[in-house]
Amino acid sequence: MSLAVLYSRALSGIQAPLVTVETHIANGLPSFTIVGLPDTEVKESKDRVRAALQNAQFKIPAQRITINLAPADLPKESGRFDLPIALGILAATGQIPKDKLDQYEWAGELALTGELRPIHGALAMTYNASQSGRSFVLPEQNAAEAALVKKATIFAAKSLLQICAHLTGQTALPIFAGLTEHKNEDSTFPDLDEVKGQTHAKRALEIAAAGGHSLLMLCTINLSQIIKLFRVYI
Repeated sequence: MSLAVLYSRALSGIQAPLVTVETHIANGLPSFTIVGLPDTEVKESKDRVRAALQNAQFKIPAQRITINLAPADLPKESGRFDLPIALGILAATGQIPKDKLDQYEWAGELALTGELRPIHGALAMTYNASQSGRSFVLPEQNAAEAALVKKATIFAAKSLLQICAHLTGQTALPIFAGLTEHKNEDSTFPDLDEVKGQTHAKRALEIAAAGGHSLLMLCTINLSQIIKLFRVYI
């Protein structure tokens, strides 16, 4: 019996609950099954993973492959589980070592070539991973977003091969350092602190900006003000 266990994250609103990705390889007719309440995107993962492993020159066992995404009552969506599923198969078949897998959490969609594609929710997943004490490995396109989490250890990768080289000790992935922060005194952008009064309008702007909402602002003036304006311009 061959078994490998990795960790990833689901998304539930602004929360990113832990998902344990269990890979089991057993004798029997060749099959590839994913269980644990996966949606269509996750079910399609087996085709992306199979092609990515083949194109990266790894071996896919002609056995029964079972992937369990636990907990089973938590809905799983998107292609972020491609990476942990592929690594689980490689670890369960002895193609990469298992001893360091529990030090990381993994998320990334695989292209058929084995390249990593960006995912959604990197900030929430990285924050929760940092609380667990594990490092987070994700596509390099998401690294800048993930680096907004202070004290998080982030590894950005371009491909499945890069990650396997890191796990086997051939070429270590560097820790992503994040973008250089600009000091406030060097910023030339206007700030809401410069607006005097208008408390309700400023609060509405801050809430809309934080939540990514649309905002409709109406300006009303009385008739006497309109007459004054006409007298100025006539």
